[in-house]
Amino acid sequence: MKTTISVFLLLTVLFMSNGISAQSRKTSQSELDFNKKLVIDFYQKIFGDHDFTNIDRYMLSTYIQHNPHVADGAEAFEKAVRIWLKDAPKKKVDVQRIAAENDLVFLHTKNRLPDGKLQSVIDIFRIENKKITEHWDVQEIVPDQSANSHPMF
Repeated sequence: MKTTISVFLLLTVLFMSNGISAQSRKTSQSELDFNKKLVIDFYQKIFGDHDFTNIDRYMLSTYIQHNPHVADGAEAFEKAVRIWLKDAPKKKVDVQRIAAENDLVFLHTKNRLPDGKLQSVIDIFRIENKKITEHWDVQEIVPDQSANSHPMF
């Protein structure tokens, strides 16, 4: 519940701060499909394959990062991810959901941490000029027990 409220508040602030409303910018279905494919390909290439050879194909160098543990810029992102993935095995990224609206792509993934814990991650990417230009994320460890019978995925 706390994560759902956090994501809702994050999106509300995002839309308000950028002056975006659902009616003000229309994106064609082909653009939405392109944006989703861009994000899926990027996510698999970086987090699944650990391949950083064409990072500039996916990201603008002026990439804006809202994760407080990573600096702005594609170079800073690459440096941080290389550290995170240093001893991690390559894998197929487990995408649970993907959605796109206007210039945003929302990605919900299931991630197994090195300590074996399961993590639910929601990433929000803003696309500009057919590249990732901005990113937000929310991460939550899946608890062993839940107050309800609804899974996080």
